[in-house]
Amino acid sequence: MRKFAEPVTRLIEEFAKLPGIGPKSAQRLAFYILNAPPQVAHQLAEALVEVRDAVKYCSSCGNLTDVDPCGICSDSSRNRSIICVVEHSRDVMAIEKTQSFNGLYHVLNGVLAPMEGIGVEDLNIKSLLKRLEDQQVKEVIIATNPTVEGDTTAMYLARLIKPLGIKTSRLAHGLPVGADLEYTDEYTLTKALQGRREME
Repeated sequence: MRKFAEPVTRLIEEFAKLPGIGPKSAQRLAFYILNAPPQVAHQLAEALVEVRDAVKYCSSCGNLTDVDPCGICSDSSRNRSIICVVEHSRDVMAIEKTQSFNGLYHVLNGVLAPMEGIGVEDLNIKSLLKRLEDQQVKEVIIATNPTVEGDTTAMYLARLIKPLGIKTSRLAHGLPVGADLEYTDEYTLTKALQGRREME
């Protein structure tokens, strides 16, 4: 005997495929859609179709955009001498929220992960090197995540960029503000020790 009508089961299964959505959350979302006014479901469906059809990668930086070049690349007020290299478009959003960076970005769309079959040719690296041919760029900030794959990618990029005479820096990482040493994992503590700075 079926638990739910077939379309409801299918909707639950589709929601459950989304990252961070377990079976119970998928079921809650499905019943929310069912109990909401019909326009809620139609607007959600339209938004899903629109985002798949209209959003593409910026031909310059690789960020997700609906215009090419993206709004950041076409903003003449941004500092064009600094490029911040990130793993994904969501990292651009995170840095932009801080309102503390006014340079340009370059989105790799992943990290080197040989065990998963992701190599250099799978990442947006060639276009980064092409951008660096422009003598305007003076510094590249590598802002990959502090993971084994992120660190490997950062080291690989640094080896490619440093010979070009461009300053190459890495985002500082280690202890978050307000953290207690006793609750901090070994990897984070190691990175904090390696990234220590002289007190002024």
